[in-house]
Amino acid sequence: MTRPVVVAGGSVAGLACALALGRRGFPVTVLEQAPPPPEGPAQRAAGRWHRPTVAQHGHSHILTSLGVRVLRDHAPDVLDAALGAGARLLDLTDAAPDRLDDDELVALAVRRPVLELVLRQAVRSLPGVTLGHRVTVRGLSTAGRRVTGVVTGDGAHLPAYAVVDATGRRGAWRTWLTAAGLPVPAELTAPTRVRGFTRFYRQTSPGPLPGPLNRGNAAGGIWGHYAAVAHPADNGTYALTLGVPTRDPATTGLRHPSAFTRVARLSPYVAAWADPAAGEPTGPVRPITLPPDILRRQADAHAGPVAGLYPVGDSLCVTNPLFGRGMSLALHHAFLLADLLDGDTGPAAERAERAAALADRVYRPWYEHAVREDAARTALWRAQATGGPLPATPSPDGRPALAAVAAAAAADTVVWRGLTRVLMGLDTAEDVFDDEVFRKRVRSAPAPVARGPLPPTRAELVRAVSCEEPA
Repeated sequence: MTRPVVVAGGSVAGLACALALGRRGFPVTVLEQAPPPPEGPAQRAAGRWHRPTVAQHGHSHILTSLGVRVLRDHAPDVLDAALGAGARLLDLTDAAPDRLDDDELVALAVRRPVLELVLRQAVRSLPGVTLGHRVTVRGLSTAGRRVTGVVTGDGAHLPAYAVVDATGRRGAWRTWLTAAGLPVPAELTAPTRVRGFTRFYRQTSPGPLPGPLNRGNAAGGIWGHYAAVAHPADNGTYALTLGVPTRDPATTGLRHPSAFTRVARLSPYVAAWADPAAGEPTGPVRPITLPPDILRRQADAHAGPVAGLYPVGDSLCVTNPLFGRGMSLALHHAFLLADLLDGDTGPAAERAERAAALADRVYRPWYEHAVREDAARTALWRAQATGGPLPATPSPDGRPALAAVAAAAAADTVVWRGLTRVLMGLDTAEDVFDDEVFRKRVRSAPAPVARGPLPPTRAELVRAVSCEEPA
């Protein structure tokens, strides 16, 4: 095969593309601007890998059921290697109200750097793949509306049958198109208006998790004015994440460990994970303002997509990280794109059209779902923070709100399964929430009965943040 591919970006999306294409016989060159990660076993190297240019590197991640399905179907050796490096498969049906058989409802508890290192090891084993570090892509080589290669930061020209942009949410491909004098397609964007605060812990002793996973792959909740979630990871590690509105000075103090711990201990299901007897912190509290939801089109309004250029992952679509879909969607798209490039040897322009349509099918439903839920959550959180009127809950199109579905899922296993399959990326919101039978089950579900502790009120949360007493 003489169809060389250049992949710009060597994180999860780029490595997944290199793996999928390399195993189909494509010669692949991966260009990553950062230095190489530490050598050694993934579970050890992950703790020594510092990546200041990757904002979410030190925050919680989990591979949803969609990502697990992709690995099982296309790269079972990578899944086995992740498990060998200390990751664990979580049976999400344990949280269902009644017994449920669904073999797809599993998630992989793993830190992002561990999964990335395992992917990298698999890519390095491929004879036709080259990994280059400390190399930037400065621009594209083009012939009309056809990309023929890339130009690196040192001026080298690398010819390519296909150029994959996996540079993350900055979407470098758009800058490259501008520099090449080609039109840049429009993008859709909507704010998330969430700040996150994450801290990693390690269990003080081996054994069961500190508490039950009431949210399938996590413990905690998204309540009326904030979110608190515990995500198990590999090798006895786990992450606690608190989500609050942006532009909310009263919660800025969550960056301090004492305030973070106090609020975590007030949060149902998370409190057990914040107990010093359960785990010890392994690092500081890391704040992050979550990026906006973004969907980038590959074709402008007057012409088709540029041939030979294929953005993947966050370079094409970003959704609120609270949903935890990014890595799984990138894996899903990578293997579908590899199938398309391997089997489609027709005209380049037609291949570009098919690739653009494929990307739209992969990402658009999740972008639209994130925008919808982010807007609903923002309105509710803003009302709680300002004392304004609560937003109306019925949706104009009749789709039940996520909070209503979650309440019904507590007592109805069918609703629970539908909700969980959406949250885990296996089915879209349109497929599940717009089904009239499903809607009727949500409407007829009994009112949830409060069990256990309630989350703190807004006033209690603010007091916990501002208190000067150590946790």
